[in-house]
Amino acid sequence: MLNNIIDRIKLPFRKEKELYLSLYRIIGFYPHDISYYKLALMHKSVMRRNAKGKPVNNERLEFLGDAILDAIVGDIVYRHFPGKREGFLTNTRSKLVQRDTLNKLAQEMGIDQLIMSSGHSSSHNSYMGGNAFEALVGALYLDHGYNACMKFMQKRILAQMINIDKVAYKEVNFKSKLIEWCQKNKVKINFKMLEQKTDNNGSPMFNYAVELEDIECGSGKGYSKKESQQLASKITLNRLRREPQLIDSVFSSKTARTKVEEEPVENVPDTKVKEDFFYPQDKQLEVKTEEKHENVFHEEVFTENQSAADSPVIDSPDIKKEEKDEFDLSDISAKEQSDEEIIAAAEAAAFAEINDQKE
Repeated sequence: MLNNIIDRIKLPFRKEKELYLSLYRIIGFYPHDISYYKLALMHKSVMRRNAKGKPVNNERLEFLGDAILDAIVGDIVYRHFPGKREGFLTNTRSKLVQRDTLNKLAQEMGIDQLIMSSGHSSSHNSYMGGNAFEALVGALYLDHGYNACMKFMQKRILAQMINIDKVAYKEVNFKSKLIEWCQKNKVKINFKMLEQKTDNNGSPMFNYAVELEDIECGSGKGYSKKESQQLASKITLNRLRREPQLIDSVFSSKTARTKVEEEPVENVPDTKVKEDFFYPQDKQLEVKTEEKHENVFHEEVFTENQSAADSPVIDSPDIKKEEKDEFDLSDISAKEQSDEEIIAAAEAAAFAEINDQKE
């Protein structure tokens, strides 16, 4: 029946008829515009250009397919696990759309056999199959719409190829598992980059090593830091499980490190303040006799039984008699006087002043 449908479409080339048949078996839909799918299977290593001179490859469709996959898988996971928290849903979605999963799907479905690329690139780029899978989802979206992509993931992928429950509860983050083991055992861990370079196609490559207590336990190469560190962590975990001597070496190094860190410090600094600003006891008397500080203010202190009148008055030669008379307070008395006495005293003072002026 499928062959009859292909014959009715009247595809011009036999290769296109074969591609049409292969795509139907992969995605479960008849392509309306096969050019979308051709572009989805064209790797950048082919180096084709359009009429305007711009490079033609599957990178733009890969970007679109990645976004569509995130939305669709997020919808499926949300409905499949009611009541689960956001962290669980995010982790499950990440496992379903991660490169290892998509690469495995591309291999099982035969997508990697349809990719147009240079032979060297296809044998070295571990992302190629997963990228082509995403690009095909983008092509399917442009050709048939969102609902067709949802049906493809539900009926073709999750119903026939992937058990979503097993994926959700399977731990595949080797780096996280290794870090957790180190934290429980108080082992120092470090991810050290050994090398960063590009392959013949210009793709970046990384080589990371895992160091436990400064002992290199495993290294891995990948096309991203995350991929390299995950591989190095997986190798390290396998070695720790199979090589008891490696664990002994790690814990011996840990013991040596913690012993140095926990050794008591000798010659603890004294907290007593050195009071070297005091003179010795036998020298304090000499200092007191030698140093006499004169009080420039000539302050005098009087007791209750002594008044300022009892102290001798020192006349300064610079003070004039008139100035002294102005401050003469001898006629002021605290003795109570009658009105007649006050008037008589005032008249006497007035007559005395007149007589002084006549003289």
